[in-house]
Amino acid sequence: MEVSTDETPGAGGLAVLYADLDGTLLGPGGSLFADPEGRPTGAAAEALLRLHRAGVELVLVSGRTRRGVQEPARVLGAGAFVAELGGLLVLADGTEIVDTGQAPTGLRPAEDLRRSGAAALLLERFPGRLLPVAPWTEVSLMFQGLVDTPEADEVLRAAGFGWARLADNGRLRRRPAELDVPEVHAYHLLPRGVSKASAVRRHRELRGVPRERTAAVGDSPADLELAAEVGRCFLVRNGLSSLPGEPPPEVEITEGAFGLGFADAVDARVGRGDR
Repeated sequence: MEVSTDETPGAGGLAVLYADLDGTLLGPGGSLFADPEGRPTGAAAEALLRLHRAGVELVLVSGRTRRGVQEPARVLGAGAFVAELGGLLVLADGTEIVDTGQAPTGLRPAEDLRRSGAAALLLERFPGRLLPVAPWTEVSLMFQGLVDTPEADEVLRAAGFGWARLADNGRLRRRPAELDVPEVHAYHLLPRGVSKASAVRRHRELRGVPRERTAAVGDSPADLELAAEVGRCFLVRNGLSSLPGEPPPEVEITEGAFGLGFADAVDARVGRGDR
């Protein structure tokens, strides 16, 4: 579905916007000021300003680790942030909530995954197609590569690791030389029950914000899960290449890609202002 602007411009009751970082708010190279071709643009920054002026809370929802999202959240004025694809929720007052999902011990999910052999199993079953990254995670284990996630989940289930799943967090622009794949995606091996959607649901409940007063924007299959938890869900146009098929009909596709798409989503829910 293409982005609709049928709602009356202005904040329109919007209280919270949940936004992905890489590939969504940030353009190529991770820059707030890069358009899809890497040229300078202020569209995303101006949209952020409109969002803050309208009194809408920004919550960053990312696959990055805590250290990777904490500083951008501060700089961009986010009221809270979600890291590791939903594994960690940090509120504005500093309260931290770790979602252990179905991890066996319920204490250190990433350590459970390392010790269990689940990660080693995937690397063995998909040689040359998965590469481990970011060893300092708390809840998930991160990989780059290209695999079919339902197939990976079946491999895990058959080996007795049904409590874990492999989640696709979207396409990456760089391809490591160690991987023999045509394109590269970011993946998280994490306990079942942990997702961006579960973190957004918890944040809404803690803040007492009804679903219809929220929206989300992202670029990956993991972001599409937010459609069930927010009033309107937007996929920036570059995210279409990450999907295994067509996006759900309730997800709105922005006209622009990367930060331009983020600006489209803000325009649809907050208005253009003096843009």
